[in-house]
Amino acid sequence: MDTIYITGHRNPDTDSIVSAMAYAALKNALGQRQYEAARLGQISDETQTVLDRFGFQPPKLLNNVRTQVRDLDYDTPATLSAAATISRAWRTMQKDKISAIPVANEDGTLFGMLSAGDVANYDMSSVRNPKVGEIPVYNLLSVLEGKILNQGGEMRDVISGEVTIALPASRENLVFSDPGSIVVCGDQPDMIRRALEIGVSCIIVCQAEVDPELLAMQTDTCIISTAYDAYRAVRLIYHAMPISSICKNKDLVCFHLDDYIDDVQNTVLESRFRAYPILDEEERVVGTLSRYHLLRPRRKQVILMDHNEKAQSVPGLDQAEILEIIDHHRLADIQTKNPITVRNEPVGSTTTIVAGMYQDKGLMPTAKMAGLMAAAIVSDTVMFKSPTCTQRDIDVANRMARIANISLQALGQVIFSASGGGAKSAEEIFRTDYKEFHIAGHNLAVSQVTCMDSDQLLQRKGEFLQLMSSLQKKQGFDMVILMITDVLLEGTQLLFVGDRDSIRQAFNVEDAEDVVFLPKVMSRKKQVIPMLSALWG
Repeated sequence: MDTIYITGHRNPDTDSIVSAMAYAALKNALGQRQYEAARLGQISDETQTVLDRFGFQPPKLLNNVRTQVRDLDYDTPATLSAAATISRAWRTMQKDKISAIPVANEDGTLFGMLSAGDVANYDMSSVRNPKVGEIPVYNLLSVLEGKILNQGGEMRDVISGEVTIALPASRENLVFSDPGSIVVCGDQPDMIRRALEIGVSCIIVCQAEVDPELLAMQTDTCIISTAYDAYRAVRLIYHAMPISSICKNKDLVCFHLDDYIDDVQNTVLESRFRAYPILDEEERVVGTLSRYHLLRPRRKQVILMDHNEKAQSVPGLDQAEILEIIDHHRLADIQTKNPITVRNEPVGSTTTIVAGMYQDKGLMPTAKMAGLMAAAIVSDTVMFKSPTCTQRDIDVANRMARIANISLQALGQVIFSASGGGAKSAEEIFRTDYKEFHIAGHNLAVSQVTCMDSDQLLQRKGEFLQLMSSLQKKQGFDMVILMITDVLLEGTQLLFVGDRDSIRQAFNVEDAEDVVFLPKVMSRKKQVIPMLSALWG
C-alpha cells in the first residue's frame, strides 16, 4: 500500500515539524494506512534541539510530490535471459498477452527488448535465408524435446549452418553437400550415412530409429532424434536461436523508477516503441511502460499540516492528491479535486489541534511524544506571549507537560536559547522560518527568528540588510522583512528593506530607517501581515 505523506510548510518551524510527526503517529496507531511525516526543508537549530531533547530523528526530507514512474501501474512481465530461446520468448508473450518483453543479462541489468515484430521479421526472413547462426545444443534439445544419439554429438556445444530437409532421393542427387549443413530427415539410412560421410553439422531424425551401425561411426556430427515431424522440426530449429541474436539492444529508450512522468511523456511522444523497459536504481529491469500507463497515474497522497497555501507547500502539489488539511492559519489558495477533511481552528499552534484529535480518538501520546508536542506549542506561542495564543493552547501544553513530566518554563529556556544563530550564516538564519506573501498586488517576504537575546543578532544587522536587499532585487519583492522576536523583551526588532512609508503607516512609527522595535509584537500571522494587509487593502 502506498505511503501517505504528512507534511508541514517550507522552511519548517518546530510546530510544522512536530505536528506532522504527532499526526503521523496518531494515524499509524489507528492502523488505517501507512503514514509518514515529512519535512520540506532544513531543520532549524531550535527544532533540532527539541528533537534531540526527546530522542527523535528529523522526518524524511521530501523534495517534491511530482508523479514518478514508480507511481504508475506499469506491467511486470517475466524478464528473459539473453540466452533464452525464441520459442520460449514467443510462448511467454502469448501466455502473458504482451507484445514486447525485456531481455536481461545474468545480473538482471538490461540487455535489450524483444518485440513480437522482431520475432515475425526473423521468422519471415528465414524463409529466404535458411542459414542459422550458432545455436546452443541445449537450446535445440529443449525446443525439439529431443535427445542426442551418438558419442560425437555429446562433444558439440553449438551447431550452425543451412537447414535442409532430406527428401527421398538417390545418394547422387542430394540437396545438401556443405559440411556445415543441418539435415532434417526421417527413416532414411542412406541419407544419414551420406550426411555423416560429408560431415554435416547436425542430423535431426524425425519420428524414426537410427541403425546402431550408423551411430557407431566416428564423426563430429551431432545426431538428434525428435518426435516432431520434419516440417515442425525445421520451424523449431529456427526458434531455438537465443533471443540475444534478434532483440534490439542499441539506441534503447528506457526509464527509471524515479523519473518524473511529465519528462517521460515528452520522451514517449518523440519515439514509437510499444513498450519501454523500467530500471531500478541498480539498473536492474523491474517492468515495462506503455503509452496507456501514462493516462491514469496513481497520484501521491498528502496531508497538509500548519499551512494551506500553495506557495508554502511541497513542490508538485498540483500532481498530488490532498487528503486532509490541518491548520491554524487563514484559508488561502489551495484547491482540491474532491471534498476533503479540513480542520482549521483559531489556536496558537497546529500541534494543539493534533492533541485534540488524540483526545477525540481516546488515545494518549507517549511521554516522549507529549514532550515534543509541548515544545511545539511553547515555540509557536512564544511561551504563551503571542497574541495567537489561546487558553486552549496553555491547557494542552500543561497537559502534555504532565504526561512527559517536564517543566514548561525550563523547556522554554532550552527552546529559545537555541535560536541565537551561532555559527550560521546570515542567509541560513534568514531562511530558517521564511515565508512569502502576495497581498493586494504587493509581493512581500517575511522571515522570523525567535530568541532570548536580540542584541546578539542585531550585531549582524549589516549582513542581514545586505542579504535582504539582494533578495529584493533578485526576486522583485516590494518589501523584505526580518522579525527578530525577543521573548524576554516581549517585542520584535523589525529589520526591513523596501517601502519605508508602509512601515511607518502600518506600525505607527516615526523614525523608520531600516530597523524599528515593535513592543508586544510577537506574531507574524496576527500582528505584521494583517497590518500591512489593512494598509494595502
